[in-house]
Amino acid sequence: MKPIRRKAATAGALAVLALGGTLAATTPASAATPTAYNGACGKGYDVIRATPIHSSSQTTIPATTFVTYNSTAGKVCAVTVRTSPGARVFLEVTLDTWPYSSGEARDSGSYTSYAGPVYKDAPDDGQCLTWSGSFDIYYDSDNGLCT
Repeated sequence: MKPIRRKAATAGALAVLALGGTLAATTPASAATPTAYNGACGKGYDVIRATPIHSSSQTTIPATTFVTYNSTAGKVCAVTVRTSPGARVFLEVTLDTWPYSSGEARDSGSYTSYAGPVYKDAPDDGQCLTWSGSFDIYYDSDNGLCT
């Protein structure tokens, strides 16, 4: 499979490059979303993508799924973070690779502030990541970050 390279349309957008089998972020994703990353993946993990979970009105973003990368560990991590913590609600985060999977990483349950973190090895050559997040009945997913 041919590597996919994504470029940011504006300086505020997140640009992720797949170069030499490593992932690198060029701008912080938190600038593109109202939910702040909470650092749940641990030290050395930098946000490389953020996928907002929209409500039915499409104007409210109750949560965001963040994908992070630690170049030293060669690991990718994902976490779904609520915009405003509150009463327990169903939250979910998934992280996997495609076009073939080595096994999906998933965390779901009734949480007050976030689901995850879940971890995977960085994708092999010719692989991409796929991730998703849920807040109550709302769901969003994305894929990319190919090597």
